[in-house]
Amino acid sequence: MLTITLKPGKEKSLLRRHPWIFPTAIDRIEGKPEEKNKAGATAIVRSATGQFLARAAYSQKSQIRARVWSFDENEPVDHALIKRRVKKAVAYRMQAVRDTDAIRLIFGEADGFPGLVVDWYAGKQGYLVCQFQSAGVEAWKAPIVQTLIAETGCPNVYERSDASVRGREGLPPVTGSLAGDEPGDETLVSENGVRYAVDIKTGHKTGFYIDQRDNRRMVMEHAAGRDVLNCFCYTGGFSLAALKGGARSVVSIDSSGEALAIGKRNVELNGFDAAKAEWWDADVFKTLRSLREQGKSFDLIVLDPPKFAASPDQVERAARAYKDINLIGLQLLREGGLLYTYSCSGAISADLFQKIVAGAANDAKVDARILRRLHAGVDHPMTTSFPEGEYLKGLMLHKP
Repeated sequence: MLTITLKPGKEKSLLRRHPWIFPTAIDRIEGKPEEKNKAGATAIVRSATGQFLARAAYSQKSQIRARVWSFDENEPVDHALIKRRVKKAVAYRMQAVRDTDAIRLIFGEADGFPGLVVDWYAGKQGYLVCQFQSAGVEAWKAPIVQTLIAETGCPNVYERSDASVRGREGLPPVTGSLAGDEPGDETLVSENGVRYAVDIKTGHKTGFYIDQRDNRRMVMEHAAGRDVLNCFCYTGGFSLAALKGGARSVVSIDSSGEALAIGKRNVELNGFDAAKAEWWDADVFKTLRSLREQGKSFDLIVLDPPKFAASPDQVERAARAYKDINLIGLQLLREGGLLYTYSCSGAISADLFQKIVAGAANDAKVDARILRRLHAGVDHPMTTSFPEGEYLKGLMLHKP
């Protein structure tokens, strides 16, 4: 058995049940050479005094050298563990999630699967879409897929392990069918009474931003009679929600013509008035400045940009970008208007994001009021010992 022994004092985070172990915490690694070098091999983690701390997946090439499977000395990492955890994850989602057939079924560490994301689209006749983002779950891929099929009754499993984090684990990008039928160009899902076409094979993440479900519903509830601006709109998730909620007009901006084409398709799918929806293939930063110069204004604005900070060393540059779009967004917002602004950068904390937005409001000379703090839906739980799981944060602002 592979054994990782930590340096004195480095056991504190594991005793607090934090699931990551970095190279600087490790004193030595013992075990057979073939086991020691095998990506994803299960290791016993011990303190400097020999105390059992955890069972973890070892990855020699990753800066997260080991990711914890279990803190229980009597819980081996085996097929039974996989089955228990998948079963529990499925049961929780079936109880907690309503009004949609697009569900985050497994959310990494929060569900006891470090580095695994599984989204479920369109029910038992649809698709399970998996992202194996770490060496540990990669090593258990086959039993994980078999168990997912058994517990959900969905026979079609597609892999989208093409995120950049795979490279940091020393793993190549992989996409393709793992079981059943391969998805077509679009898979139709329903959310809060709105139908969306999802591109599972090449769309962002696994094809759809499932994490924004509750926030889209909130926009729907406040959109009636408003002129809406949706920036970084992708395939128009917030735009469709606003149209469903009775928006007077919706302008959607993104730099991907392919994504905008799906957005237009979604308008047709739902029978919405296409004359109320404009789709602009443009750079959001430049377009926001142009709208300000033209004296344009809106009643409801959504700022949902891509990840500006992929790592801590990019935080300063990302903060400037977040401040820039929020400053102009507040200037474009009419009195009595609502701004929904988000960050999906894990390196940007919720507190820092609020400070950035506060700085933008100050420079815009706007006394903005925070009505709500926004986050991902209930199928994206966060454990108390792993705050890194809270990557999506947002604010609902009112301009009095």
